[in-house]
Amino acid sequence: MGVDRVFVGGGGADYGLPQELLLKYGNRHGLIAGATGTGKTVSLQILAESFSAQGVPVFLADVKGDLAGLGMAGSPDAPLHDAFMKRAATIKFDDYGYDAFPVVFWDMFAQSGHPIRTTISEMGPLLLSRLLELTEAQEGILNIAFRIADEQGMLLLDLKDLRAMLVWLGENSAEISLRYGNIATASVGAIQRRLVVLENQGATQFFGEPALRLEDMIATAPDGRGRINVLAADQLMASPRLYATFLLWLLSELFEQLPEVGDPDKPKFVFFFDEAHLLFGDASKALLDKVEQVARLIRSKGVGVYFVTQNPDDVPSDILGQLGNRIQHALRAYTPRDQKALRAAAETFRPNPDFVTETAIREVGTGEAVVSLLERKGVPGIVQRTLIRPPSSRLGPITAAERAALIAASPLTGLYDTAIDRDSAFEELSRRTAQAQADQTATNPEAEREFSTGRRYNPGSTTGKPKSTRSRRTDSPTEAFTKSLSRSVGTKLGNAIVRGVLGGLFRR
Repeated sequence: MGVDRVFVGGGGADYGLPQELLLKYGNRHGLIAGATGTGKTVSLQILAESFSAQGVPVFLADVKGDLAGLGMAGSPDAPLHDAFMKRAATIKFDDYGYDAFPVVFWDMFAQSGHPIRTTISEMGPLLLSRLLELTEAQEGILNIAFRIADEQGMLLLDLKDLRAMLVWLGENSAEISLRYGNIATASVGAIQRRLVVLENQGATQFFGEPALRLEDMIATAPDGRGRINVLAADQLMASPRLYATFLLWLLSELFEQLPEVGDPDKPKFVFFFDEAHLLFGDASKALLDKVEQVARLIRSKGVGVYFVTQNPDDVPSDILGQLGNRIQHALRAYTPRDQKALRAAAETFRPNPDFVTETAIREVGTGEAVVSLLERKGVPGIVQRTLIRPPSSRLGPITAAERAALIAASPLTGLYDTAIDRDSAFEELSRRTAQAQADQTATNPEAEREFSTGRRYNPGSTTGKPKSTRSRRTDSPTEAFTKSLSRSVGTKLGNAIVRGVLGGLFRR
């Protein structure tokens, strides 16, 4: 393997030239596709190893638990040892050997890795609306909530902050509607119900602080190898929309925070988007347009994005056209739709006169692929049938004890483990509500007595008697919200919310 390239695979008697991905074009994005069981995970693993060995940090999601093996060296006692050695000899991979790589485990649920969090503000209204599956009207209300929080210097950090803000919007809807447009109580209630669903999916732990700092991901180990960030996604995949939105948010943060670097000699960071169909499956045209725009622009920031999916047809054509490095494993073509997708996949490759690409995609076996990588001047290489190189790290999952040991030895141990609850919108609105109640009771002692006994005070009544049970069920949102408050007052921090969703593209 050269210092300016990574070795992907080679050929035997019936295969083509060795395939090497030039690091200079590693940020030109890529695609790993193929049916289940054809070797996509191994291709992802060997690319992650190779980028890391060249000092390039990597992020990937471990959907099935197989990629955790990156943190442990392969073994001569492994069942596939002989097959690996034979494959290495066949493709003339003379540098092949077993090795472990610098892995850092992350987990949104804080069970199989370091906690990973972001704030409501950083997620932004557009991605949050997609996550909650809101209608256009409901998304408008969410945008109003963010706008007012900005203007009034209230931080939206976690879900309780957003809930409090929505309650405040509901009880002040008449006044706010004159300035921002109609705020229907029913729509506010619908958003609140969606938040309950999100909480039931475990997202409460995702929103809060300390929020992820990208510099903790985009880092190298003391030996100069790039850090491999592995997100434990086996549990997260039970909530596919949360999974896709999280990865899209992380991609947007990379775009927002990283500086322009032009065309570097090697990528600054490589991002693998596994199960990519979950991102594009039900995305709106507006969202797809923004993803396409980011995919086109983030390259100049030194970030390579590699989509991993079963069928190239899962990726919209405008985005697919930007993926210069391609590893296509076998596709099955049992139905007319599958046959059409197979033909479309074959047509995206630069033809090889030695074989029919469509036939080769159908015939390659497990651990084989048709490969086209960018050559000098960024020209797509002629497609080649390729035997993928064997991994140096362990193939398959690791034990719970091995994972725990790697987490304990992580350089990030202790940085994200304890959640922080700063003074934010919830506390500020709590103080406002409490002050409003205090002002009311100061001018009318009868209101204070009624409030302390849980009965609603009726300022229009001359008897001072409590209203009926039927009336008390109509407590205002302010009173209902006040009775639920039990938190202490903190320190007010921050003047305005600064959020970056897809590098400001979604602010428009």
